[in-house]
Parts: sequence; structure tokens; C-alpha cells
Amino acid sequence: MQGPVAVIHLDRLLKNYDLIKNHLNQKRIMVVVKANAYGHGSLECAKALEKHGCDSFAVFSVEEGVELRENGINSDILVFSKMSNSSLDLSNKYELIINASSLSDINLLERFRKKNGKSPEFHLKFDTGMTRLGFDPRDAQEVFELVKNTKLSCQGLYSHFATADEGDLSYAFGQLSKFKKIIKIAGSFDLKFKTVHFSNSGAILNIDQSEFDQVRVGMLVYGAFPSDEVPMDIPILPVMEFRAPIVEVRSVNKGTHISYGGVYTTESKSNIGVIQCGFADGIPRSWYSRGYVSYNGKKYKIAGRICMDQFMVNFENDLPELGDEVLIFGSDKKDTITMETIAGNIDSTPYVIATDIKGRTLRKYKN
Repeated sequence: MQGPVAVIHLDRLLKNYDLIKNHLNQKRIMVVVKANAYGHGSLECAKALEKHGCDSFAVFSVEEGVELRENGINSDILVFSKMSNSSLDLSNKYELIINASSLSDINLLERFRKKNGKSPEFHLKFDTGMTRLGFDPRDAQEVFELVKNTKLSCQGLYSHFATADEGDLSYAFGQLSKFKKIIKIAGSFDLKFKTVHFSNSGAILNIDQSEFDQVRVGMLVYGAFPSDEVPMDIPILPVMEFRAPIVEVRSVNKGTHISYGGVYTTESKSNIGVIQCGFADGIPRSWYSRGYVSYNGKKYKIAGRICMDQFMVNFENDLPELGDEVLIFGSDKKDTITMETIAGNIDSTPYVIATDIKGRTLRKYKN
């Protein structure tokens, strides 16, 4: 019998993309496909989106960008990771847009250009409050003067919100204020950028986008809201449907202990199904205490701790068919279990849940 399956509904992906684009009055969207498109499959998602009209993607590593290029993706690809000398040749060869976040990056690019006659395009990243990669806003004049005095191809300017998916937006608006000042300083140097972008999925739902010509979309396009503190007024659909087969059914008496530690005990005679999927495949182990699956449109409690390769479900008096699959999360024709629901119960996020789907999971793509 097969193991867990992640059914990726590409039609839902495209529907979500259109819903978000309409919400943004057709503003240009950069779809983030890093970390294997948040577990959904970067190549398949990027191909479907590019064919649908998306012309901009973001990845974390140069290697992720190279993989897209070698598989026929022609759109803009921005690399988020810290620039390194060893990555410049590949970035140049595959026409990847890289991230410049320090003065040493600008100097590195200029030396590369002088040696090779050209250098990769890049976006300038300013740290407005994430305290991760990015120029200090206090150095903005020095940064723009240095860029102005080179022949480098600076195509964009951006930053990243730290709290745009939270109910209290005061910190996010403080970041926004800093970024507007940076844009104004860039204007005083008469620098022209192909794109200026700041917003992520949370900001799309929480903050006005009129000042930027492009937005970055990650989790939202895959059909999950970034937190439970954002407006949920875009009717997105879960793109991933995570399922696994029933490989054994055992009838047990009342008082039977199930799984490691015996922390779950049946309250009556029950049919216990063994599901061939475990935390090594991505189902969160801590979900067992409140967790459930859906089978034929009905929800059944997870019975005991989730094992590395399998977990058990209490089907009570119902007798499921061997080989049938249960819905772990996502949406099928009979039921829906959202990643947001699981995340809210285990103090996690949809980002963690989606990117954890790996191991022996087979991905199937539906158009």
C-alpha cells in the first residue's frame, strides 16, 4: 500500500492568484516559491503560474533559482539569501536577481562587474525593523550615493514587515514610515527602480498597498491565512490536500491503551485504524491531543501519540475499508480541515505545517 499523498490542486492555486490580484486592483505580484513552494512543489507551481501570467518569483537560495531556470522558468527570479562571492557566477549565468543588503555587497558586485564586464541585477534591501538582512536606514544616503557612482544594474528597492499579520499594526506602520523616508532619499539621488516592494501576505490583508507597484505573496496564494489576526475576506482555497491510507483496522475492547505511553485509552469497544503516515512525513506530532482526521465526510479522533511512520484513529463503531484514505488536512469533496485549525491548536503556523510535508510523501498534481 502507498504512503501519504499530497494532492496539489493547481486550479486552486491559480484561482487564489486571481483572487489576490483582483483584491490588489491588478497590481503586479511576486509569488514566493522558496522551500519547494512552501511544500507544494516549486517547479510545478511556478510553471502553472507563469503560464497563467505571473512574471515574477522569489526563492531563498541561488540553487533554487537555478533549478527553476533549468526547468524552463523565464520570469524574473529574486534570490533572498545573503550575497556571496561564490554565487555571483551562477547568478550572472542564470540571470537571477540577487539581494544586496550591505555596503560590502555593493563593492563585491562592482568588482565582479569590472572583472567580467557585467554583473547580476539586484534589489537593495533595507532593514526597517526585522533585524535580519538589510541596510541600516541611517546609511541610506551613503548606499544610494555608492550605487549612483557605479554602473551596476540596480532594479529594485525593498524591505520586509515583521508584524504585518498581527492585530496591533503600530510596529508595522513604524516600519512603513521608515521605508517611505528611504524611498524619498532615493528620489533625491534621481535613482529609478523597476520595482519597489514591501508587502507580504499579512500586509496584503492589513495595510494599504497603493504606494507600491509590486507585492510579494507566499502562504496566501497556497490557500492559508498567515495568522488568525488578519481579515479573512479573500475566499482562498487550500491548494494542498494531505491524505494517507488506512493499512490496518483492529477491533479493541473498552480500556485499551493506544500508542506510545498509553496516554489514550478507549472508552468503549472501538475500531482502531492504523494510518500509514507519521511525523517523519509531516503530520505534527503534537496534534494528537486534540487532533482528528476526516473519512467519508465524518471526523474521527486521532488515538494516541503520532508515531514516526504511522498513527492511529478511533473509528468508533464505523468500519473503514482497508486502502481507503483519510483526509489529514486540506479540502476534498466531502470535508475541510484547514492548516490554520491545526496550527491554532498546537501553537504553530501554517508555514511550519506546509513546509514539513516531506519524507515519503508522494505529490500528485491536479489541474
